Amino acid sequence: MSSPSGAGKTTICQEILKKHKDYIYSISATTREKRKGEVHGRHYFFLSEEEFKRKIIKGEFVEWAWVFGQRYGTMKKFVIRAKKERKVALFVPDVQGGTAIKREYPDSVLIFILPPSLKELKRRLVHRGTEGKVELKRRLSTALKEMKFWSKYDYVVINEDINQTVKSVEDIIKSERLKSTRFDYSGWQITQG
Repeated sequence: MSSPSGAGKTTICQEILKKHKDYIYSISATTREKRKGEVHGRHYFFLSEEEFKRKIIKGEFVEWAWVFGQRYGTMKKFVIRAKKERKVALFVPDVQGGTAIKREYPDSVLIFILPPSLKELKRRLVHRGTEGKVELKRRLSTALKEMKFWSKYDYVVINEDINQTVKSVEDIIKSERLKSTRFDYSGWQITQG
């Protein structure tokens, strides 16, 4: 799931994870500083520049990118775990990361979350209170660029009402899990006494 900053992708994931204990959440790594209330290993893996570089060299990322002057990356271990355990894994990369994941794992499903309007996006970012005026302006400018990526995603959901948005994303996941290309025929044969 990708979106501009402030469109709600993290909140959507949190709500889905409350309802679906069998889903897993991919915790991204970053070199940025923790925000108030964030916990290492729960919100992000907060790494030093040196630690991040070591993980790049070791090939521990599916993808990584520079975002707002900091490194962010998706750890391979979450993809490997999800595939092995046949679980739904929720990822919240930026648009660069989302398209990189799709290239690496073509059967992944990309959902783009849009705010109802730019005015509402700005209101949400201001209300969040985590950015100063300069950072807020930069995030809004970046949001305009990121929104152009919506057509590269499999689905687009407008996050006007969090409950409806969560339901829409859950419906997408349910539909995707029922696709014939994901059906485990060998498992079906075994259960047919």
